[in-house]
Amino acid sequence: MNKWNIGLWVAQAVLAAVYIMAGFMKLTQPIDALVASGMSYAGDYPELLTRFIGTMEVAGAIGIILPAATRIAPFLTPLAALGFSAIQVLAIGLHSMRGEFQVLPVNFVLLALSLFVLWGRLRKAPIAPR
Repeated sequence: MNKWNIGLWVAQAVLAAVYIMAGFMKLTQPIDALVASGMSYAGDYPELLTRFIGTMEVAGAIGIILPAATRIAPFLTPLAALGFSAIQVLAIGLHSMRGEFQVLPVNFVLLALSLFVLWGRLRKAPIAPR
């Protein structure tokens, strides 16, 4: 296994862990609990939007690992990374508009990791299907 592949797997694992946790919270916790835990925007938008975002985060976490690990439809892994990139671009816009600048560094790190996986799995170390 080459260095690029190892780095990409580490980035994929970090993204999967972060998005599984964040998505699971958005899917299972009451909106009041999310607001109290620091996701203040959850109380300002429809609950269905928060649950949808959580669903997309969990689906993306599965998609960033499972297709590459099983080599079944591995093209889904860069698509999951693209989806995470879109989530972070939207999150950066949302937090900027709300003046929540303290969370932007996390958003930028997650965006960078997502773009790294997108680029890496398309160009540097693609996963071949079975």
